[in-house]
Amino acid sequence: MFPPLRLGTRGSPLALAQARMVATALRDAHGWRPERIEIVPITTTGDQIRDRPLAEVGGKGLWTRELDRALAENRTDISVHSMKDVETLRPAAFVLAAMLPRADVTDRLIGADSLAALPEGARFGTSSPRRAAQLLARRPDLAIVTFRGNVETRLRKIALGEADATLLASAGLLRLGHAEVGVVLEDLLPAPAQGAVGIECRADDKRVRQWLRGIDDPLTHACVAAERRLLEGLGGTCRSAVAALATLEDSAIRLRAEILSPDGREAVAAEESFAAEDEGSPRTMARDMLARASIDLRALFAG
Repeated sequence: MFPPLRLGTRGSPLALAQARMVATALRDAHGWRPERIEIVPITTTGDQIRDRPLAEVGGKGLWTRELDRALAENRTDISVHSMKDVETLRPAAFVLAAMLPRADVTDRLIGADSLAALPEGARFGTSSPRRAAQLLARRPDLAIVTFRGNVETRLRKIALGEADATLLASAGLLRLGHAEVGVVLEDLLPAPAQGAVGIECRADDKRVRQWLRGIDDPLTHACVAAERRLLEGLGGTCRSAVAALATLEDSAIRLRAEILSPDGREAVAAEESFAAEDEGSPRTMARDMLARASIDLRALFAG
C-alpha cells in the first residue's frame, strides 16, 4: 500500500481549487480512492506580502520558494502552480511533468461595462505591469493604483470603492464559481501561460513522473512551453510588460506576443508559426522583438 501522494499548493481559495482539480484528475486517471491523495497547503511569501508589487519584493519566486523547499525536503511529492506565476528558469532538481487542459485565457473588466465607459482619470487597480501598460495604451488618462490580493479580496476592494475598476483572469473567476462576473476584453493578449495549471515533481522521481504523465494535456503543455521559451529569450523581469499567447492551428504553433513600455506608449508586436517541437523559434522571435524596440524599452529586458 502506497502512502498518500502529498500535493503541495498555496493556500488561497483559487490555488486550493486548482489543487482539487489536479487531485480529481489523478484519481480519475488511475482509479485511486480519495484518501490516496493528501493536499498540503503551504503559505508562500507572496501570499503574506499584499501591499506592494511583486517586483519590489522579489518577483515571481515569492509564489514558488516555499513550495520548492517542501518538494526538495520530501515534505511533498508534487507542487501545483498557476503557470503564469512560475519563473521561467526553474531548478534542475524539478521537472514540470504535466499541465491540465488550459482554461479561458482572457481578462475580464470588473467595475465597468467597457474601458470607454470609465470616467476620465478613473482609478484602475492592478499590480501587473502587463495589464497597466495595455490599459494605458488604450486609456492614457487612467490612474493606475496598486492592487494586490486574491480574487475575493480584489472583488471586495472594488465593491468598497478602493478603485473604480480592475482586471481579473477569466480562468480564476470561472474556477471560483464567478462565471457571471466581469466583461471579457477580447483585444488584450494575456500574460504568458495564463489559464494554465502546471504540476511539478522531483526530476528523479520516476514513479511520480509516470503518474503525472497520465494527466498531462499535450496541447496545453506545448503552447505554454512556447510562451515560456519566448519569455526566456526576452529575459524580462516582473517589471517587464509582456503578453503572449500560443495556439495550435493547422498542426503548427501560432505564437502572438507583445512587449510594452510601462506607460503603454511603445509596443512591439510579433506573430510567428512553427512546429511544436521547434524550441528555437520563440527565442528567435524574442530577439527580433528586442531588436525592433527602442533603447529605453530594450533596457527593461535582460535579453
